[in-house]
Amino acid sequence: MAAAAGGAGLAVTLCRDGRAFARLRPEWDDLQRRCSTATPFQSHAWLDSWWQSYGTRSRLRVVLVRRDGQLVAAAPLMLVHRPMPLLVALGGGISDYADVLLDDTDDSSAGAAVDALEHGLQRAARRAVIDLREVRPGASAERLYARWTGARHRRADSMCLELPAIPMDELVKRLPKARAQRVRAKLRKIDALEIEGVSVGEQQVPEAVGHLLRLHELQWRGRGVTVEHLRPRFAEHLVRATRRMVRDGDAALTEYRMGGEVVAASVALLSDGLTGGYLYGAHPRLREGKVDVATLLLRHEADFAARTGRRVVSLLRGEEPYKAHWRPEAVANQRLMMAPRALAPALRFHAARAGWRARASETVASRLPRAREWRARARGWRTRA
Repeated sequence: MAAAAGGAGLAVTLCRDGRAFARLRPEWDDLQRRCSTATPFQSHAWLDSWWQSYGTRSRLRVVLVRRDGQLVAAAPLMLVHRPMPLLVALGGGISDYADVLLDDTDDSSAGAAVDALEHGLQRAARRAVIDLREVRPGASAERLYARWTGARHRRADSMCLELPAIPMDELVKRLPKARAQRVRAKLRKIDALEIEGVSVGEQQVPEAVGHLLRLHELQWRGRGVTVEHLRPRFAEHLVRATRRMVRDGDAALTEYRMGGEVVAASVALLSDGLTGGYLYGAHPRLREGKVDVATLLLRHEADFAARTGRRVVSLLRGEEPYKAHWRPEAVANQRLMMAPRALAPALRFHAARAGWRARASETVASRLPRAREWRARARGWRTRA
């Protein structure tokens, strides 16, 4: 670790070694609990596992801020060189939210920690633009962006849809009468088949994730499965991260059994404020039997979130038509780009390039209206209800 001077009793360091990052686990977990904006994708279990599966040697850049030895802020980043030198969030494309961590239990001291984090990032980004994608509104990264003293640019990123964390019966009451009747009929069919949701413990995670991924591949075979979900590195990451997160209460892995046979499985990632269904697999015969798998999963997630005191059931990224049926709130993620003043031209070029790519994607989507739906359907429990 390379040290840098902080202020107000603060010390800033840069972690560039994966083994050193792994050793941060206890204090990282403690900081995450003191950061009200943290999502499951900022947990050490998720990020460390992701780095082991997807990281590139010598590219790790994690800025750490400590006050009197206690970790009070952190920015988990890595260096990439394409299309230009960038510092991007750990977690990559398989994570739905990115953020920095900030101890916000004492707002009077949080400002100094943000300033120290900004100082450390200015040093870490001397030759690279910082590009934070999928930043949820209200995230700690917004405070960093507001205090950034160099060049910066903000643009919209993916759209997420969210529901209040209330039981399924209450969610159904929010629907128009005719649609509510159809949903209740689907629920009665699920109950008649006696499909039981069973929580999976830490020791059973490897076997259960294996079931989930096999069912996921079987369900989408020939219909546009996300290729990454079939790769060994993804399976290794999901087993490793989920095992720790189930033990720590940051994930819930559920198997759905009918007549003792596992016919579906899902993993939800959890934080104090939200639960988000991340990935699922279901046997094709459920669909053939007209079982609405999305309704099955949503009932489980909604009832769990309400029972455990969460505030939000996140449907994560995507605006598929089936999600709109539940009358969710649309929440746009943000893309926050920052750079030292000397790199302002590079940031402007990168921001313009991002704009060109976004417009090109919108053009393709408008010409192929089902393209986005198919991509999202391959992600997991984002199927049409």
